[in-house]
Amino acid sequence: MTYEFIIAFGKQAIETMLMVSLPVLGFSMAVGLIISVFQAVTQIQEMTITFVPKIVVTFLAMLLFGSWMLSKLTFFLHQVIVSIPNISG
Repeated sequence: MTYEFIIAFGKQAIETMLMVSLPVLGFSMAVGLIISVFQAVTQIQEMTITFVPKIVVTFLAMLLFGSWMLSKLTFFLHQVIVSIPNISG
């Protein structure tokens, strides 16, 4: 196992993790920002106003992007399993 292999594997793992988590985190962050602006304008400081919409949007994003996320993770896992014989101790 060479340093180049380890670095390439780590880079690919981080890229896959970022790609898979980006849709859910992006939508959740956008809704949080919108709600924060709404709270600042109306001066309503209730914690449940931010919590419930973020949870709903997170679940909706997982429903919309779930199959794409699963295909990306499956492709990465396939590459990991295929590369196991190439790893020499």
